[in-house]
Amino acid sequence: MTKKLTRDKVFYAFSADLEPVLEIELGEKVQMETHDCFCGQMQSESDTIDDLDWERVNPATGPVYVRGVQPGNILAVEIEDVQVADQGAMVTIPGEGALGDIITEAETRIFRMEEGQAIFNDKVRLPMKPMIGVIGVAPSGEPVPNGTPDAHGGNMDCTLIGAGCTVYLPVNSEGALLGMGDMHAVMGDGEIVVCGLEIPGEVTFRTRVLTEANLPTPFLETADLVATVHSAPTIDEATDGAIHRMAQFLTEMVGMDVNEAGMIMSVAGELKFCQVVDPMKTIRFEFPKFILSAYGFDVKALR
Repeated sequence: MTKKLTRDKVFYAFSADLEPVLEIELGEKVQMETHDCFCGQMQSESDTIDDLDWERVNPATGPVYVRGVQPGNILAVEIEDVQVADQGAMVTIPGEGALGDIITEAETRIFRMEEGQAIFNDKVRLPMKPMIGVIGVAPSGEPVPNGTPDAHGGNMDCTLIGAGCTVYLPVNSEGALLGMGDMHAVMGDGEIVVCGLEIPGEVTFRTRVLTEANLPTPFLETADLVATVHSAPTIDEATDGAIHRMAQFLTEMVGMDVNEAGMIMSVAGELKFCQVVDPMKTIRFEFPKFILSAYGFDVKALR
């Protein structure tokens, strides 16, 4: 049986003090509806940021209590499918984002989805690649607003986090208190104007738990690669964190010595931006699975 959670069950900051709106068993299939980051407030191009209720921005659906999960565990969230609506929105905001210094006018654009493509304008149609911008669990300390990424996950805005991705998150509170939101129909690395193509949607996922793995979280796994993700106040700090966490994984779990790990990271790894526009910047380091296999490390051991 599949459990369902509707998008009216939302919260705006990850916290250990939240009351769960759904309890699930490990391995149970869940379908979770999500709002877009505007909570549905941008329905036409006449809807502007001047009219936006900022108290309703970046809702996440949840939280979900996962039975049997304890602090110190790692929660694996296996994303089976991501479906999005047929209409999404984008905005520009003067003073905000990586181009905020030169953007002088606020603008709202509404986009249609058609046959697997996002219609950007009469010249360009973009292949849709639905992804989850916000996914996380209760943090270890004070509440963290949904717009801020950190060690608990949150607003990482990583384009890898879509169907077929497994997201590994640290468990800081009993039941983990998992939440998701901020869907994008498509987004480029960096999220330059503070938004991707924002859209409501539905995520189908299952969970499992790791009780002993020394995995540097947040950690991602797709069909072809693994990735460490790190958020920090500056791009330099986020970069340093993502790189060192991958080195930790390769030395402590795969068994490479540090020199070999560094060399192979230099020739086969990929350092990439997730987003550079939030209060904490987010960087990921990707590493191919085929090299892990050559060293005798099977990522299935994490399952």
